[in-house]
Amino acid sequence: MPPILMHLPAHANPETKRLAMVYALADLAVFEITGADAVSFLQGQITNDVAGAAPGIARLAGYCTPQGRLLATMVLSRTPSLEGETPVLHGIIKRDILAPVLKRLSMFVMRAKAKLSETQRVVRGICLESGDIAEFEALIGCRLPATVWEKTDTAAGTWIAAPSNGLPRWWLISDADQALAVEALLAHCSVGELQDWHALDIKEGLPWVEAATQDLFIPQTLNLDLIQGVSFTKGCYPGQEIVARSHYRGTLKRRMIAAIVVHPQDNSTANSSSSSTFQALTPGADIYDGSLTDQVCGRIINVAMTSSHTHLLIESSFEAVDHARLRAISPDGPALTVQSMPYSVRTEPQK
Repeated sequence: MPPILMHLPAHANPETKRLAMVYALADLAVFEITGADAVSFLQGQITNDVAGAAPGIARLAGYCTPQGRLLATMVLSRTPSLEGETPVLHGIIKRDILAPVLKRLSMFVMRAKAKLSETQRVVRGICLESGDIAEFEALIGCRLPATVWEKTDTAAGTWIAAPSNGLPRWWLISDADQALAVEALLAHCSVGELQDWHALDIKEGLPWVEAATQDLFIPQTLNLDLIQGVSFTKGCYPGQEIVARSHYRGTLKRRMIAAIVVHPQDNSTANSSSSSTFQALTPGADIYDGSLTDQVCGRIINVAMTSSHTHLLIESSFEAVDHARLRAISPDGPALTVQSMPYSVRTEPQK
């Protein structure tokens, strides 16, 4: 079944004040893990400590191969339950890797009392349009999570605070039973473009592994250790030894950074070749150090194309960043302009 499409109610009053921007995140899917051993099973598979998470805290985590390379990144939350009830966890993941990741995880359930399944829950992005959150919270009827990864369950679904250094934003996970509450909420929201939400993720340095980038990166080169996505004390999981060795013994020579490609202002036919070049800026494509002949120095991780820029998260060596001549796709491809990150990336001394 295709994801439920987000829309404004047909009867919505055009004079209604719009308090937030809503984005239909159709590229994200939600899976469920339930059963008496759901938490302990997942704890042994991912990079973060889901068992140690407080009830109101979600977790960013990676799922790795035994060689420590990421097959997925995900945002995990636990549904509130009474003592003695079966635990239920939900994970937000890129839709194009949902099936293979669930299939692989299910191979390791064995005798554990845990069941994994795809859900029909819908993920929306919500971003406050003004600095006054009190009016929006009054509409929701409760305090919304203010700290990144904090979560709150409401009649409209589960709200998880997304990384933001500007106006607050959240993921909202809803099911069919919450449709009426969601519809009432959407009457107070403007509709945003999916690529604009992706650009916000990129500006916040939040990576998503998708089909084209599976099995390419270790958690540290995607900065998961810098954004609360890795626990180095939780115990074993696939690839844990390699991830820990890179943390405790190794000196990382590459990290994830943000960059942009500026689009030409002239939209004439003469720029049709430029347009096709921008379309080739896709996850998994090579990044080159323009100061060195044919030297691949990294790869594209995520892409968001807006009207004036293509926003990128890329993996690159520190040396290539220092040369300040990064190019995408080929040594003479589009020039990349490195952007500041909301957290410190270069934790190692320059050589």
